[in-house]
Amino acid sequence: MSFDLIVRGGTLPDGRAADVGIRGDRIAAIEPGLEAEAGRVIDAAGCLVAPPFVDPHFHMDATLSYGIPRINASGTLLEGIALWGELKPLLTHGAVKERALRYCDWAVSMGLLAIRTHVDTCDDRLLAVEALLEVKKEVSSYIDLQLVAFPQDGFYRDPTARENTIRALDMGVDVVGGIPHFERTMADGRRSVTELCEIAAARGLMVDMHCDETDDPMSRHIEQLAYETQRLGLHGRVNGSHLTSMHSMDNYYVSKLLPLMVEAEVSAVPNPLINIVIQGRHDTYPKRRGMTRVPEMIAHGIRVGFGQDCVLDPWYPLGAADMLDVAFMGLHVAQMTSPADMARCFDMVTTESAAIMGLDDYGLGVGKTASLVVLDAVDPVEAIRLRADRLFVVAKGNVVAERPKQPAWLSLPGRPARVERRRESSLE
Repeated sequence: MSFDLIVRGGTLPDGRAADVGIRGDRIAAIEPGLEAEAGRVIDAAGCLVAPPFVDPHFHMDATLSYGIPRINASGTLLEGIALWGELKPLLTHGAVKERALRYCDWAVSMGLLAIRTHVDTCDDRLLAVEALLEVKKEVSSYIDLQLVAFPQDGFYRDPTARENTIRALDMGVDVVGGIPHFERTMADGRRSVTELCEIAAARGLMVDMHCDETDDPMSRHIEQLAYETQRLGLHGRVNGSHLTSMHSMDNYYVSKLLPLMVEAEVSAVPNPLINIVIQGRHDTYPKRRGMTRVPEMIAHGIRVGFGQDCVLDPWYPLGAADMLDVAFMGLHVAQMTSPADMARCFDMVTTESAAIMGLDDYGLGVGKTASLVVLDAVDPVEAIRLRADRLFVVAKGNVVAERPKQPAWLSLPGRPARVERRRESSLE
């Protein structure tokens, strides 16, 4: 028996030590001490071998545009939206595509091989839609890219958003999006949720809405989203992104809301890096940090993933396509510091987010797509703690990125010459 590639001696996220044998673009074997030859062997001894990272919420049409035409001085969501409105007329097909492809290069280097990106449909040219559809095709051999038709300026609020959103779906965009809290009235927001879910149901598509991305506890469109999911039989196909108003809602109302989400199988994607810097801007002290109720959702059985959301764009001046950075921040803000909770945060940027995106062929299993990442860490918790180096990235059977281990060298009397910040063994 022979393989094209064997990843030897690594530790899987569940703690098992195993070799991974790859043939073509499929995982053909996972077992300890795999006795076989291969065209290439990767030594992963002492390293974590994990499925690739997944970002279930991003804005690739805006990425790497920071400072064009100006910087978001207030740091608020609304100024970011206004700034994006100034940038849109300046966009060209070539610039959007070039920035997106450059970001995809970053993503590959960081083991991020599946991304769901929202693309603005409030531009009659649908320039960004066309550009990202091309990018999706060009990166398909190494990144699974999903596009969400996103009426950034409001499905009803913008005069041509409804028509353009439907046009975008006709062009091949994968998922139906929305932003109900940005409509002119709460009533229009509720109506937009209803119509957008009906469009998705008629087309057999998934739904992913920016929902209640506000500090206003009366913004309750997630309730409508759960209702429409239940009414239309969209169970397991609908996601509510952000849901930051929930951090300001009273506990009694949330005790009603979370079971409705469970019943409808609506998932949630908070975006820790962005939510905690955009929300609470109108507060003095106590000052809210606007991430939704992640531990409570998980305790109820709601599927939760973490998203990157933004990198160097009108809303966020930082970011590096590093989903471990996202998990690290999410862990802190959600106060998820037990060993089990920290490991769950790793799942939220891998397996949980893959499930939200409906990536059935994802994961470390025989017959699954041969995509994985070798991390310079002993286990998932250490990977988050260190934001561990991605030593090897394998995408659909091909090694697409690699970097050497990089320990620090010291010149201190009586101390070791080489320093690594890894633990010697995993937590029990």
